[in-house]
Amino acid sequence: MSQAIAAPQRIARLAPVRDVHGVLDRLATPVRPRRIALAAALGRVLAADATIGTAQPVAATAQRDGWAVEAAALADAGAYAPTPLPAAAAWVDAGDPMPAGTDAVLPPDAVVPSAGTQEVIASVSPGEGTVPAGADFLSHQPIRRAGEALRASDVAVLALAGLEHVEVRAPRLYVVSGNATVDAARDHVAPVLAAAVAAAGGEVEIARASEQRDALERALADDDVDGVIAIGGTGAGRNDRAVRVLAGMGQVHVHGMGIRPGDTTALGSVGERPVLLVPGRFDAALATWLLVGCRLLERLTGGSAREGGASGVLGRKIVSTIGIAEMVLVRATAAGLDPIGGTSLPLRAFAQAAGWVLVPPDSEGYPAGAIVDVRPLP
Repeated sequence: MSQAIAAPQRIARLAPVRDVHGVLDRLATPVRPRRIALAAALGRVLAADATIGTAQPVAATAQRDGWAVEAAALADAGAYAPTPLPAAAAWVDAGDPMPAGTDAVLPPDAVVPSAGTQEVIASVSPGEGTVPAGADFLSHQPIRRAGEALRASDVAVLALAGLEHVEVRAPRLYVVSGNATVDAARDHVAPVLAAAVAAAGGEVEIARASEQRDALERALADDDVDGVIAIGGTGAGRNDRAVRVLAGMGQVHVHGMGIRPGDTTALGSVGERPVLLVPGRFDAALATWLLVGCRLLERLTGGSAREGGASGVLGRKIVSTIGIAEMVLVRATAAGLDPIGGTSLPLRAFAQAAGWVLVPPDSEGYPAGAIVDVRPLP
């Protein structure tokens, strides 16, 4: 007796991306803040303004190596009117507190030896060569604000301010590779999405169906994570089951999106946890992350969009379909930005691309010569 084949997962309609974002915004809310060590906060999104209680530096400090002096006492000093170095002058190194009664730092070459004494051959202005009190950090003024992601330079500056801990929102997510025939050595999609989640401020763990047949079910049932991104099984193939699994354990709010690539993407929830089911193809999975997944992380972290792109001029036109939000890869040429691919997007295009251009659903594309925003790939 032949085994019954489950009915394929059908897509009734492609939801407009604006509707998808509306559903996503309702499902995904900022996770609870956590206090973590500043040393571990690179890339994390602040849940509260980073501030200090006392302005710094507390007192004026030397900005450069040289002689700490009172500027008014040397107002007439010059190459043709050398002035003896005041007895009260003291040598300071950059970062040293300024001695009492001094308000400027003479550079070393402004003082020359003369007949057993030292003479000043240049004047300085009050405050010259110094860092005034409170110049680096003001009391209770935000150094970085809630919703901003910490860059390496931010971590260094906050450490210099004396901070050791910060409040962040770092959602925990599973990235599930749903193809049981693809092991870790041949999985080239999940690591990219996991890296993108981490770069957006999340903490991520990869689960694979090749290691646990019920990897998706386990991920959806885990109350300790804040969301799930599952790869594969969203289409109408005989082995596609991700949407049915989600429907059995939670709710499917959208199946089929007006995005290209990635129109079989599904969005749902289990309890209060949002679940994004992306197609298994590399191009579709990556496009879904860029068009939908990034917004999911922004909502969970309470952060703002991290575009970091640049603008450029199209050397050739981009043609798109009204009603579809499209990711179009572009490469840089001498004639301008050249769109790559078309209805079929070869994998080599990702390696050749300088970035991607968003064509919104209300646009038929862009003409040659148009200035467009080029967004970075993960």
